[in-house]
Amino acid sequence: MPCVAASGAGSNRDMFLTGHEISLVDEALALLDANAALSNEAELVKQRFDCLKVFGEAISLYPSIRESQILRGYVRDEKHLIQALVGLAPSSHLLRIPARIQAVRSFYVTKFHSFSLLCKLLDPGIRLYEAVKTVLFSIMFTIMAEDVYFSCLDDLSIPEEIKIRLADELISLWDSGTEPAMIQPFRFLEALWTARNDSPPSFGTLDGNSELLRLSIDLEEDWHDFLLYQTGSEETKWALEEFLFGLSYEELISVRSRIKRFGIAATDLNEIRIYLGSSPAYTVVNNTDPRLIHDFYMDRKDAAVFRKRLNSPGPRKTLEEIYLKYRMTL
Repeated sequence: MPCVAASGAGSNRDMFLTGHEISLVDEALALLDANAALSNEAELVKQRFDCLKVFGEAISLYPSIRESQILRGYVRDEKHLIQALVGLAPSSHLLRIPARIQAVRSFYVTKFHSFSLLCKLLDPGIRLYEAVKTVLFSIMFTIMAEDVYFSCLDDLSIPEEIKIRLADELISLWDSGTEPAMIQPFRFLEALWTARNDSPPSFGTLDGNSELLRLSIDLEEDWHDFLLYQTGSEETKWALEEFLFGLSYEELISVRSRIKRFGIAATDLNEIRIYLGSSPAYTVVNNTDPRLIHDFYMDRKDAAVFRKRLNSPGPRKTLEEIYLKYRMTL
């Protein structure tokens, strides 16, 4: 028996699941129900997705954030929301942007946990497990893309007209439940993260050629244009190296110094861990837990902000921020 229903159309459409996601949930529930040993777990999954459905229905009751409202002579409309997103620091957003936006952002997190539970109950290797895992990664990429957008909105070097476009795209996602793939920069960011996840570093001489080649093969012509456009930018080079190797700028300096000092022809992950100790600066990513990809991005973002505050050498933006800024200037 299906536990969720397809969403309707319109700006206040229900924040449920896509048709593909609904089919996956129903198929997974049927598989769990057929196994008597997993009947309790199947009921738990049903409850979780029923809660997700109710959550979506509650969000859909809020007015569209693109609609104009007048409250005691004060106009609240899309223009004012964009101004708030562009003009306020992210730390000020919590109590100053509409409740619907906060609810939608929470909905993505709740949706992630619901599919994460489902993924844990399926046998790895079967087609259904891989399909649910793909949805899980897609949700995580959406959450990460929001973080990248907010970082760009907080970047003083980005012109206001570009920030207005960034804010408008975020509003489109929040208000209508638009799939991220329908918004071009979201699609490019997801492609970038997917390619990175499928191309773990091999290190070698730490020149990055093999990593960059494997990454670029999976990306569109836009990525190659971006690399050509950024030729000569030291910050882009440093941010790209962090992204490719999973090491901080400071760690890369240390490892390269050691390679040069001892005349080492090539290195690997085990040797690098011996050089640097057991506590890497950044989260080590693998393709089994999408949360690690988010942690890896946040680690690099926090390090970039720290360098900027201390005026230290190294990248002061993540590769994703630099890439998104480039996309929005086309």
